[in-house]
Amino acid sequence: MAEKKYEELIQGRIFIGGADAIEGLLENEKIDVIYDLRVNPKGGLPSELSVHQPIVDEEENQDESIKAAVNAVIKSYSEGKNVYFHCNTGRGRAGTIATATLLELGLADSVDEAEEKAKAIRPQISVRPQFKDALKRIYDK
Repeated sequence: MAEKKYEELIQGRIFIGGADAIEGLLENEKIDVIYDLRVNPKGGLPSELSVHQPIVDEEENQDESIKAAVNAVIKSYSEGKNVYFHCNTGRGRAGTIATATLLELGLADSVDEAEEKAKAIRPQISVRPQFKDALKRIYDK
């Protein structure tokens, strides 16, 4: 079996990685829905299971796009679906949603704690400063 290019954020249920991991993911895991967090997926969506759920760069819409993406992930998870979410590399946008997912599931008490837990699972996560600021506006109140 080839090296996995994705990780399990929630064992057996929520997976995170990059766009390049989808083929191996679908061979190894039972996935019901894939959330593509990229703004402009080059070449279209990578799978028939894919849903375009972009996290935008524009500050005025960032909070809403992050909330919409994490709500979609949590809704699917709550419905018993196995979920994969990705951006291009599985670091920035995917790391942002991994952080938000841990907060939504009550597995962390702050953005910083959730980010550290997400990085422990997927070390290459690097939440961009503007996305981290948005997460703090949403969760650290």
